[in-house]
Amino acid sequence: MTRREIILTVSFAVAACAGYATMWVGYSQEWVWLHNLDWSLLDSAHDIGSKHPVWVRFWDVVSVVMGPGLRLLGLAAAVIALAKRRVRIGLLLLACLPLSGLIGLVAKGLADRPRPASALIAEHGSSFPSGHAFEATAGVLALLTVLLPMISSEAMRVAAVAVGAFSLLMTGVARVALNVHHPSDVVAGYALGYLYFLACLWVFRPPPLFGDRPARADSSPGSAAGQPVPDANAH
Repeated sequence: MTRREIILTVSFAVAACAGYATMWVGYSQEWVWLHNLDWSLLDSAHDIGSKHPVWVRFWDVVSVVMGPGLRLLGLAAAVIALAKRRVRIGLLLLACLPLSGLIGLVAKGLADRPRPASALIAEHGSSFPSGHAFEATAGVLALLTVLLPMISSEAMRVAAVAVGAFSLLMTGVARVALNVHHPSDVVAGYALGYLYFLACLWVFRPPPLFGDRPARADSSPGSAAGQPVPDANAH
């Protein structure tokens, strides 16, 4: 990572910590502005959902895709990476996708915030932070970390990032639209997901972000001698 990338990453991490703390303190201290913001959006979504069942079905499908569906995708990608002996990449995907829910349960237990009484579908567990927002953020960032270095086209890389950002937005909207989370829960989920992703990134240090890049065939001593160059990413 370059110096500029490190500065940006640290800045976003500080902002995420501040955002998570603000949402937690705000609801626990019953800040009026946060309560009003939460319920203005929840009430509007509930009015639509109570009159239009298709609204509820649509956002429920989005929640399933970005919940269990994303976890299955991450598990499959992790298995493929491990089968190819890309151990650090596989562990990153496992930690950020199928296993991230365990961290979410701990965070929910610490906050123990009740879900909105106006929920349009049945959900269990406490409300803060949004587990869907948390897991989706960590998972999408992990998938992009693995996917982007494989894409040579700048336009395709931009498209991949745009799809990832849109999927995260849809995840948050779905949880509020279904009235199973306060908007502040979703914001906290995004923030915690980003912080958890950074922690996993630092622990597993997947190539090529930490300088572990494949050797170039045109510049390595092995290629000059006509010998095959070992894959530095195979761990």
